Amino acid sequence: MTLKPAFLASDAESAQAALVELTGQFGQTPPEDADVIVALGGDGFMLQTLHGMQHLQKPIYGMNRGTVGFLMNAYSPDDLMTRLETAEEAVINPLRMRAETTSGTVHNALAINEVSLLRAGPQAAKLRIIIDGRERLRELVCDGALLATPAGSTAYNYSAHGPILPIGSEVLALTAIAPFRPRRWRGALLPKAAKLRFEVIEPEKRPVMADADSRSVPNVTAVDIASDPSIAHRILFDPGHGLEERLIREQVE
Repeated sequence: MTLKPAFLASDAESAQAALVELTGQFGQTPPEDADVIVALGGDGFMLQTLHGMQHLQKPIYGMNRGTVGFLMNAYSPDDLMTRLETAEEAVINPLRMRAETTSGTVHNALAINEVSLLRAGPQAAKLRIIIDGRERLRELVCDGALLATPAGSTAYNYSAHGPILPIGSEVLALTAIAPFRPRRWRGALLPKAAKLRFEVIEPEKRPVMADADSRSVPNVTAVDIASDPSIAHRILFDPGHGLEERLIREQVE
């Protein structure tokens, strides 16, 4: 049976051109009726598609029409159906963020890559770190900190000198961003089931924003983060080019 794909594209010119080419060759199916969703763009659009199509629980196959394309496959329309039929599936659980603000409002969001806290003023942030209800670091003076999934460990986490995590490692990376005190503190590896809480010290004097996959919440006072195993994002990769291979390649090539 031939798969029925739904094609989605970012606003980039190259992605829109690919959309015209692929729908002209293979037709178009509404996402709710499709067997697979094909996302055309870069990693940012892939994250947007995963979040937007989460309710359908359909596998998503990305083709790179952006820059880095860590979550994407190479663009080639000629053998697309064969590639879709033989693709390998990786399942990713997102992080769930609950952020409280100085105004007393609460914001909830999901993050596939990472949840980050970033200073929003001229002074360094001061954060208290609590893991599974126990205070582990009384005061971290820094530009920020983040909690990354294995899938997101090669993104902002890696730029902040955090570790790259194998997809099946069942751990999360807690990474400091430009830490000032304690000196040389680079973070920790946490079990996937851990519940992390950041509390902002002096939030009025040292404002902090929270960010979940580019969805930002300003002026936070506390942020709770935990992996959500009830949500499973299904990402497809060409055989031999899955996330495990990409993570290894990022470290040795």
